[in-house]
Amino acid sequence: MEPMINLRSSVKLRFLLIVFFQLSFCLSFAQSYTIDRVEPPCWWVGMKNPTLQLMIHGEKISELQPVIGYTGVQVHRITCTTNPNYLFLTLVITQEAVAGSFTIDFQKGGVTLMTHPYALLEREPGSALRQGFDPSDVIYLITPDRFANGDPGNDTMDGYPDKTDRTDKDGRHGGDLNGIIDHLDYMADMGFTALWLNPVLENNMPRTSYHGYAITDFYRVDPRLGTNELYRQLGRQADEKGIKLIMDMVANHCGSEHWWMKDLPSADWIHGGGQFIPTNHRRTTVQDPHVSPSDRQNFPDGWFVEVMPDMNQQNPLLAEYLIQNSVWWIEYAHLRGIRQDTYSYPDKEFMSRWSCRIMEEYPGFSIVGEEWSENPAIVSYWQKGKENRDGYPSCLGSLMDFPLQATLVRGLNEDDAIYSDGLIKMYEMLANDFQYADPDHLVIFPDNHDMSRFFTQVSEDIDLFKMGLAYILTMRGIPQIYYGTEILMANPGTTDHGVIRSDFPGGWSDDMVNGFNGAGLTSEQAEVQLLMKKLLNWRKETGCVHSGKIVHYAPQNAVYVYFRYDATGKVMVVLNKNMTDVHLSAQRFREMTGDAVSARDVLTGVIHSLDHLVIPARSAMILELSDFQ
Repeated sequence: MEPMINLRSSVKLRFLLIVFFQLSFCLSFAQSYTIDRVEPPCWWVGMKNPTLQLMIHGEKISELQPVIGYTGVQVHRITCTTNPNYLFLTLVITQEAVAGSFTIDFQKGGVTLMTHPYALLEREPGSALRQGFDPSDVIYLITPDRFANGDPGNDTMDGYPDKTDRTDKDGRHGGDLNGIIDHLDYMADMGFTALWLNPVLENNMPRTSYHGYAITDFYRVDPRLGTNELYRQLGRQADEKGIKLIMDMVANHCGSEHWWMKDLPSADWIHGGGQFIPTNHRRTTVQDPHVSPSDRQNFPDGWFVEVMPDMNQQNPLLAEYLIQNSVWWIEYAHLRGIRQDTYSYPDKEFMSRWSCRIMEEYPGFSIVGEEWSENPAIVSYWQKGKENRDGYPSCLGSLMDFPLQATLVRGLNEDDAIYSDGLIKMYEMLANDFQYADPDHLVIFPDNHDMSRFFTQVSEDIDLFKMGLAYILTMRGIPQIYYGTEILMANPGTTDHGVIRSDFPGGWSDDMVNGFNGAGLTSEQAEVQLLMKKLLNWRKETGCVHSGKIVHYAPQNAVYVYFRYDATGKVMVVLNKNMTDVHLSAQRFREMTGDAVSARDVLTGVIHSLDHLVIPARSAMILELSDFQ
């Protein structure tokens, strides 16, 4: 029996040696490979577009073969770049796929060396039918770092060199998502129905990171603001209070400290091969029939600034990455809208695909693009439905109305004694609405985070400020108000962005003034806040201001009159810039007032006779007509 025992022992030893060598072989390979990132980090079943591109980054990952065995998930294409540390895996999520988790096996020579878990989630009921913002809304714009500090524990984080210092106008001040959540009731009570935050994604930059536009991770909320889950919570809680969450996105550039800048997927991922070449900022080059080819190319291909590398959306892998990133945040964070930064700067064909893909997935969604030009011909080019000379198509529903904003400021500040100045400029700019496919869906605003505060722009003239506010909240379009406008925040003597984006008083526990509860506000600040609240809540219930038509009358003697009306109501707005009261003749406006003999002042409740209408000096009067034709 002893020889048989030895034989069995010998076979067992050989088997163990084979297993040992196979294991050693696999381990030696596995030690050469890593997976650092898989983006998007998850996805959903039941999307209209069934394709999903995964960007996988890790040491020598392209040498491995990804294999998936999950019902309804098919590997459609595997794409490698010149960088062996990237692998792009295109999947098709068929109708047979159900929500659940599966593994992606990474194999070499048929041997699985690594696995990575991946989750397909169930979409929320009605997700595809979510409704975006529209002219019935008023948007509240917040710079998150400067609004309210709800969690002091995340002010300074290890690994983030830009530390909190409220004495530094360009530093981080500690505002965060918790601070915004804490004051959703304030926004709802004021009458705001949509919320646009300057970018909340990670900006791990050494300096001036608070503004958010130098993104270093497109799938991560900056931890000094909160977490992805907290941002998701904000979307849900805002929605419960009747406030639609709008995400500020950046498709044109990333931050110079973005993780992929240290290991680019390919040389053409960033314009200039990663070397700074400044853009000429000439937005006109997109349509200019006389433009030089080099100027036309430099506008989208040049960098905005040196610390914001310009991404090349003509790279199909990057283009798909950016489109899917937008869809991911819409689905994940319960978004109701997107504000797209520097809309005209990326590749314009990409922007057409980007906007159309989103609107195909979410037909009721809203996107507003930033095209900072005072020329309506330049702005209108990008809007859905515009018949452009070059045939350019777009699915972008809304744009920021910079022409109207600039003209509002000039119209209020200029002397109306000159025929072409003052209110007449506002009148003539509105006449340019024929250039837009849909002027009612433009976002209108007195100021924003990139320009002087409106109170500063009108030289802290409280009367002009009130007139401008009345105009914005009764004009066609979707009004946007920058945080602090309701309490006369200003930036006297400087145009420094760090000052423009000053802290909202009351957002920090040691603030002596509190704009949320009114403690310490001046009488003028309290008056304007109440005025804003009254107008916003009145506007919410006034359908003719949402969707009604406009008839305006050429200004005369520094008085501008226009009407908003539909089948349910009619509002008459009068702006009087004179230093004295004005007795307004009703005869000129009879075609609009019809049989109405009186009107109610929205702000005071006083009933005025239309035949004896007196407009106080330097004021705006908003009147609801009592009888309608």
